[in-house]
Amino acid sequence: MKRIAVFPGSFDPFTLGHESIVRRALDLFDEVIVAVGKNSTKANMFSIEQRSAWIEEVFKVEHRVKVEWYEGLTIAYCKSKNARYILRGLRTSADFGFERGIAQVNKAMDTSIETIFILALPEHSAISSTIIRDIIKNGGNVAQFVPIAVNFK
Repeated sequence: MKRIAVFPGSFDPFTLGHESIVRRALDLFDEVIVAVGKNSTKANMFSIEQRSAWIEEVFKVEHRVKVEWYEGLTIAYCKSKNARYILRGLRTSADFGFERGIAQVNKAMDTSIETIFILALPEHSAISSTIIRDIIKNGGNVAQFVPIAVNFK
């Protein structure tokens, strides 16, 4: 059976930390679906089309990475893709506390789907989309924190 992992998130914007998690996950899975979540209650800085286009550009030569949009429960999306794994990156112990709760509820909803955590590399542990958005809003340069394909010009 093909090992498919779903990496869900808003990716607003996609960072070097996100890219690292996906690239490292390719050693574990046959396919990684970067699932860009639609959330009508959340005000994103970048459109879902822009976020998806950036991620597709980052992985344009990696055929095992797919980029899709989804809304609703991540568990339901995983089932629709025959994915048995949810991939999550952890930067801090606070991330772990938050993500553990979600993983436990997901496991209660479907025992066949496992959540896999990959630790951020030390050089990426301070990078978050929230911080990147704040730098952008205040006119700063984010080039060192995002993949080259994520272009803010």
